[in-house]
Amino acid sequence: LFVIEFLHRVVDTFQDYFGVCSEVMIKDNVVVVYEVLEEMLDNGFPLATESNILKELIRPPTILRTVVNTITGSTNVGDQLPTGQLSVVPWRRTGVKYTNNEAYFDVIEEIDAIIDKSGSTITAEIQGVIDACVKLTGMPDLTLSFMNPRLLDDVSFHPCVRFKRWESERILSFIPPDGNFRLLSYHVSAQNLVAIPVYVKHNISFRDSSSLGRFEITVGPKQTMGKTVEGVMVTSQMPKGVLNMTLTPSQGTHIFDPVTKLLSWDVGKINPQKLPSLKGSVSLQAGTSKPDENPTINLQFKIQQLAISGLKVNRLDMYGEKYKPFKGIKYMTKAGKFQVRT
Repeated sequence: LFVIEFLHRVVDTFQDYFGVCSEVMIKDNVVVVYEVLEEMLDNGFPLATESNILKELIRPPTILRTVVNTITGSTNVGDQLPTGQLSVVPWRRTGVKYTNNEAYFDVIEEIDAIIDKSGSTITAEIQGVIDACVKLTGMPDLTLSFMNPRLLDDVSFHPCVRFKRWESERILSFIPPDGNFRLLSYHVSAQNLVAIPVYVKHNISFRDSSSLGRFEITVGPKQTMGKTVEGVMVTSQMPKGVLNMTLTPSQGTHIFDPVTKLLSWDVGKINPQKLPSLKGSVSLQAGTSKPDENPTINLQFKIQQLAISGLKVNRLDMYGEKYKPFKGIKYMTKAGKFQVRT
């Protein structure tokens, strides 16, 4: 488990340093990658895993720095040990100063669900994270409380969180790292009756004696607390016997690839007063029997300012410093693996 957690941290660090984590990126930046890994591991044990501390040790590559290093023969390794490595708070450097002090938290939930043809939920669960961007002067001590902390299950914390305080009071108490970091990740299982934010009405039919079929789907909001469902994308892998599809969308654009048999419909936003629909006919190969089963519909969507689990931050307080920071909480729900069977 610790090995997997460390590997995730390595990937996150590479993405922070280089923008992506890929084979090509590693080959292009092999020296910096080696230097970073050397600092992250000490004799096989995790040592420095905080991105902001690592950036003091190993400066992120830039075009100018790469050119200078090539000419001078120098490296990206810093000259001094990061101040955080010398303190009791190893994830935070000392002497941090900002003109604008701000702390922003993003509650992002991804819902995985399988819905059967009648609209009933077969499985549904939520993977959630709270990402933070904290730019505060000095050594602030923060507490974050929730309206309904009992919703959180299977929680994984950043090392800065005081676990005993969470266990006893269900309050997050921590001295934050400087900059961007993931405060916690959590899981909400089907036992908590996960709300399904969208629905799909469908009428997809094939006849035995005909080379034509019918295709109709409508997408609508279900439990969204009045928030707009946007970025909706519908995809469906049609059966092999389908030659072509002649469809008309009420909004958005659609593409059917006759080679891969993949239907894609870029819906955009859902207007509850005029639900988006895609209707038309399906052409089948002559002489082939009707498909054994109807295609599965896959959905992508996002809903701003809504955590579908119902999780809500109650308040954010700061101690240890005298200034008043700007504070903000944003919520977002998005689809993970969201399938509707027809």
